[in-house]
Amino acid sequence: LSYSVTARQGEVCNMINKKYNEFLPSMQSAEELVSQVEGLSSNIDLLKAGIENEVQRDLNVAVAEFTELKQQLERDTLVLSVLKKLQEFDIAIKEYNTALLEKKYVAAAQQLETARSNLKMLESRKGFELKILKALGTELTVQTQNMLYHLGEEWQKLAVWKLPPSKESSSLESVVHSELHLHTVPSKEEEIAGPPVASVLQAFAVLGELHTKLKIFGQLLLKYILKPLISYPSLQPCTEEQSDVFILRFKSKESSLDHSSPVEVFDKIRLVFEVLHKYLLNVPVEQPVEDKKGCGVTLAELLGDMIWEELSDCLIQNCLVNSIPTNSSKLEQYIEVIKSTEEFEKALKNMQFLKGDTTDLLKYARNVNSHFANKKCQDVIVAARNLMTSEIHNTVKIIPDSCVALPRLPDPGAGDRSKMPKASEVLHNDMGNLENKTKLSQYTFSLPTCRISSSVEKLMELAYQTLLEATSSTDQCCIQLFYSVRNIFQLFYDVVPTYHKENLQKLPQLAAIHHNNCMYIAHHLLTLGHQFRYRLTNILCDGAATFVDLVPGFRRLGMECFLAQMRVQKGEILERLSSARNFSNMDDEENYCAANKAIRQVLHQLKRLGKVWQDVLPVNVYCKAMGTLLNTALTEIVTRIAALEDISAEDADRLYSLCRTMVEEGPQVFTPLPEDDKNKKYQEEVPVYVQKWMTFKELMIILQANLQEIVDQWADGKGPLAAEFSAAEVKSLIRALFQNTERRAAALAKIK
Repeated sequence: LSYSVTARQGEVCNMINKKYNEFLPSMQSAEELVSQVEGLSSNIDLLKAGIENEVQRDLNVAVAEFTELKQQLERDTLVLSVLKKLQEFDIAIKEYNTALLEKKYVAAAQQLETARSNLKMLESRKGFELKILKALGTELTVQTQNMLYHLGEEWQKLAVWKLPPSKESSSLESVVHSELHLHTVPSKEEEIAGPPVASVLQAFAVLGELHTKLKIFGQLLLKYILKPLISYPSLQPCTEEQSDVFILRFKSKESSLDHSSPVEVFDKIRLVFEVLHKYLLNVPVEQPVEDKKGCGVTLAELLGDMIWEELSDCLIQNCLVNSIPTNSSKLEQYIEVIKSTEEFEKALKNMQFLKGDTTDLLKYARNVNSHFANKKCQDVIVAARNLMTSEIHNTVKIIPDSCVALPRLPDPGAGDRSKMPKASEVLHNDMGNLENKTKLSQYTFSLPTCRISSSVEKLMELAYQTLLEATSSTDQCCIQLFYSVRNIFQLFYDVVPTYHKENLQKLPQLAAIHHNNCMYIAHHLLTLGHQFRYRLTNILCDGAATFVDLVPGFRRLGMECFLAQMRVQKGEILERLSSARNFSNMDDEENYCAANKAIRQVLHQLKRLGKVWQDVLPVNVYCKAMGTLLNTALTEIVTRIAALEDISAEDADRLYSLCRTMVEEGPQVFTPLPEDDKNKKYQEEVPVYVQKWMTFKELMIILQANLQEIVDQWADGKGPLAAEFSAAEVKSLIRALFQNTERRAAALAKIK
């Protein structure tokens, strides 16, 4: 065991010795490296110290010299650039002057633009300002204005306007003297070198002034040529070509038309543009550099952009609007106008005056149905309003035989909506179509005889005409026309009472006529919708085509106006009777005269009303109205007399005399008809219309009766006196008429 341990230790020692022998050279090598590194480090420190002390100083000096040289180079480069631009500016100005003298306007304009771009570049350099730039800018402005002056002179020679005095420019006589002379007819030399007009206009374009010049030309063209051709039918364009000039002038021919037809107007304007396109507008124009989008356009296109909107509006307002048919039967003929509009726009597009799709002009022409409906509705409303504001007192007599009957409409299933009865047929057609085996009186549903305003009769005729027009129109137009008719009546409801307010309040006859007018309209509104219900568009056939809802309003409108007049008349009657001094002390001559005067004034008022309402109001309305007013007077007289506390025998006689006047002359106010012999019937029926008539007659009996006769008239509350007066009223009259005696007491005892 010890042997083995010893052997193991020997092996370990050998291994250690071996490892040590191997490590020793490495250690020696490392020590050598350390010594070398230390030497190198000392050398580096020496080198670093040398760089910091000597090289860094030299490097700083070199960087400073480089920076200075770089800045000097930049300054020299900038100066060189500025000098180059100044040289280019000077060259451009010189070449501009040369080109201008040779009348090479496009080249001159381009040189000016080159000079302008160089000047802008010089002015944009910050930190480098030259006093000379201000002088160069002034020079450039002067030369530009000089160039524009020369171009303007050339333009005025090319396009010469001969215009009438400004004060007279709007009349036909002055417009006819307007002329445009175009000195753009090319000679043989110009045909080779190019037309001068192109050079002038392109130069304007390069300078950015073409828009201004063209706008002025366009406004003159509109004012003195295009718009007059649209406005005056008698005006015709006339052209004349000479060796060096083309002349566009007008000639006037007689015309009976107030407005030109669109076809004629389009032909005239197309002729003008064809001439302008041939001699002036067909010029390609170069736009300024900054306006890249406009390159390659023609003068016609630029002019079109400027004036087309205004020209189109003028054509619509002064030409197409007036050509819209007033009758649906003429709508088919309007296709010619639409085709003419299409051809007109196509021609303008071929001349490059127009671009793009359909314009407002063509859209307006194609939308003729809508415009027809709008125009028709507007015309209807204007005509209706004119009728409403006309005089009410111009009347026509309406009798049952002359009432507006159902118009002769085609059968709903016939499908022929083109044939329309005339207005006269509408208003006077026979009513036999409505008759059947079971006959009513022909006047059962007729309006009673009366007078209405002739304007209202025409208004109803207008309503029938418009509805008949609707039956042959398109659905949209039909709806618009139907509601226009409704608007007529709603307008009447609002306008007439306001417009004629003062006359309706002051004049009894006008109030009566207005009452009849309202009842006449309401009478027709009852069946107006039904008559046309199955001839209108399906939308209206479902129950919307009615006027019945307007009937109560019209009846109320007529009644309120007439009742207001009745209240005025009642007030006047009561005011006159108030001057009768309560009918007391009639034995006093002065009191009796006052009472007699009041009675006479009331009768005169009633007779005057009877005359102004005669043959105006329907007989039944007349009698009710006169009966109501006479009843007001009698009621007031009865009330005043019944209230007297003391009536002497002489007073009673005079009161009886006054009452007899009322009874004798009162019925004479009932004169509803012009023929006197026909009025007797209504004068005999006074008790029917005057509620207090019998009361008044009983009062007269009391004034002349003795006590026994009064008691007999009372007949224990069953006699005629009891039917008109109460017991208290009879007792009061007895106390006033008779002295206090036993007989009076006995009589009073029987009145109960």
